[in-house]
Amino acid sequence: MKMKLKIGSAVAAIVIIAALFTITSAQSSGDSIYSLVKLSSDIAFRINARYVDQLDIKDLVYSGIRGMIDKLDPFSEFLEKTDYDQLMESTSGKYSGLGMTIFQKDGWVTVVAPMEGMPAYRMGLRAGDRIVAIDGKSAKGMSTRDASELMRGDAGTKVSLKIEREGVDEPLEYTIERAVITIKMVPYAGVIESNKRKIGYIRLARFGEEADTELLEAIDKVTKEKIDGLIFDLRSNGGGLLNQAVSISNYFLPKGSEVVYTKGRNSDQNRSHYATDDPKIKDIPLVVLVNEMSASASEIVAGAIQDSDRGVIVGNTTFGKGLVQQIYQLSDGAALKLTTAKWYVPSGRCIQKDSHSSRHPDEMAESDSAVVDSSTFELFHTKGGRPVYGGGGITPDIVVEREEFSPLKINLERLSTFFDFSIKYTTEHPDIPANFEVTDAMVNEFRAFLKDTEFSYKSKLEIQLEDLRKTTEQTSRADLFGKEFEHISSLIEEEKANELDADVDYIKQSIKRDILTRLYGESSVYEQLVLKKDPYVEKAVKLLSEPKEYASILEG
Repeated sequence: MKMKLKIGSAVAAIVIIAALFTITSAQSSGDSIYSLVKLSSDIAFRINARYVDQLDIKDLVYSGIRGMIDKLDPFSEFLEKTDYDQLMESTSGKYSGLGMTIFQKDGWVTVVAPMEGMPAYRMGLRAGDRIVAIDGKSAKGMSTRDASELMRGDAGTKVSLKIEREGVDEPLEYTIERAVITIKMVPYAGVIESNKRKIGYIRLARFGEEADTELLEAIDKVTKEKIDGLIFDLRSNGGGLLNQAVSISNYFLPKGSEVVYTKGRNSDQNRSHYATDDPKIKDIPLVVLVNEMSASASEIVAGAIQDSDRGVIVGNTTFGKGLVQQIYQLSDGAALKLTTAKWYVPSGRCIQKDSHSSRHPDEMAESDSAVVDSSTFELFHTKGGRPVYGGGGITPDIVVEREEFSPLKINLERLSTFFDFSIKYTTEHPDIPANFEVTDAMVNEFRAFLKDTEFSYKSKLEIQLEDLRKTTEQTSRADLFGKEFEHISSLIEEEKANELDADVDYIKQSIKRDILTRLYGESSVYEQLVLKKDPYVEKAVKLLSEPKEYASILEG
């Protein structure tokens, strides 16, 4: 029987994976790791030789490997070659291609934003452009992954794109030369002036290989302005490389300070990591912004700064991803990402959140300061004696109320409504300046746009009413409540009409965000929105403008 992959290499993959587990483990008397691997290989050979239909043995073996991984934690993964290459790309921050963010909308690959200075940007591609063909191949129904693979290639080679654009009758033809694309770790750094004080702001988006280098450049940029404080924004930063977390912590912590340590099942996983150089930022007051999507390396940095009393943490309790993964390369370009230890910040807190934990400490906050139930969360202390709590994640010193996403907001974003409106509006108003304000007239245009596009959604009350209808139907009592349901439905429609008014501030900011992104790029969003109207930044600026309050927090 002819197979797509030699059975020997497939069985070898099983052996390599299984060999990563400790040889001393045993499931029951006489069940060594060797005998269990032999059992797996025997089954693979038997299926290969005797199964009624021809099989792709690679798929069969890979499914067995994934079955083993499913028994582990969510962060242990079997990576096929493509997945492994993407992981390496995300940490290196470099690839060869055109330099733009894409997504699929209405069955077509659509440009979200071209990266400034990259080939797609230089050739004039714009947010909202629909890619209808790549090198002559129709892109209708194509996944973003397939489209990316076609558009990427060796630097210096070319790719042809056919584009449809709002307001342009005929498709546009582009031939673009690929180049090495560098993904920014620090997308923005700038200075905020408030109450005659200068506050530096640096956004770190990920902990890739160049994170420390880019951050150092950003620090040099903002400190030239003789800043009175620094905001270090780690919100929604999902982490990255451990060595980058240690290096970046060292920018703020004195030489010799402990940053993080790991504990694993095997002693070779027990390691401590320290700051090895003098800090780049010494005496400048520091605020670190975090939220529930700050994870892994972000939590190491925030935890090390908090435990050393070097700065104030502002935002929400972080994700709680405190598991250490090591990557083992396998045959066929595949790899195993295996959890081998847990991370602990200097106070002794484990970052990993217990999946059975109840509420986050900051969800129990009564004011700006986090109020924690010490009977639920284990008590630790910072270097200066301030109380901090375990239980997973990093609990902020100052809490910012999380924005409530109503069904209206969720569906406006989910359906890319602001994105679509920005395309229409900027096509009609191409000369709108970067410092524009969203007027009531623009909001009315947006309302008309929603009506024209037949935008609809279900409110919370609407969903609850539907559930109640189903309940009455199941009990054969729907007729008793028919008129009441109709009356409530009419009231709900009136309430939904009012929700646009209630969320008008959010709508204005979202309209401005997408118009700025389309016309002026990502930096303009920071300058015109984040630094001026973001509630987390506002809280940080206020704190750094009041030295006594800042000092009192760190003194406990």
